[in-house]
Amino acid sequence: MGYTISQVAEMTGITAHTLRFYDKQGLLPFVDRNKAGNRDFKESDLEWLAVITCLKKSGMPVKKIRQYVDWGMEGDVTLNQRLEVFETHKKVVMEKMAELDNYLKKIDDKIWYYKTAIDYGTAAIHSQTNCVWTDDEWRGTSFPSQSYADRSASLPAPT
Repeated sequence: MGYTISQVAEMTGITAHTLRFYDKQGLLPFVDRNKAGNRDFKESDLEWLAVITCLKKSGMPVKKIRQYVDWGMEGDVTLNQRLEVFETHKKVVMEKMAELDNYLKKIDDKIWYYKTAIDYGTAAIHSQTNCVWTDDEWRGTSFPSQSYADRSASLPAPT
């Protein structure tokens, strides 16, 4: 006796709608059906769902996930292809993480900007300092070489 789609949805946090979508997209060929035609999930299916969720949430398109699942169904003859899927996807995720890290730096810079402006009672304090960003900094491809502490040290004491 396995799990119903409702039970799996509750256990995994994946909605029943999404599970049905995954099934229609060919991502769940391993899930059996009971006599009534309903999906009958096994423990091993939950492991597959965890991998599918990881790949999907980390940005892999459904088409590539389906290829990975298909190779998994073929067995050991596709081990090299499946390894390549993860090695390639890891590079994509690492690039995305670096991009997000740059955005976080920009967010931190704006937090510093506003906290400093609040401390001084005006944003004009920043026009008196060397807080100019280069074109690359504005585009988010690089960030200011000065740390927040260095920038703050160059400000006059608040009154």
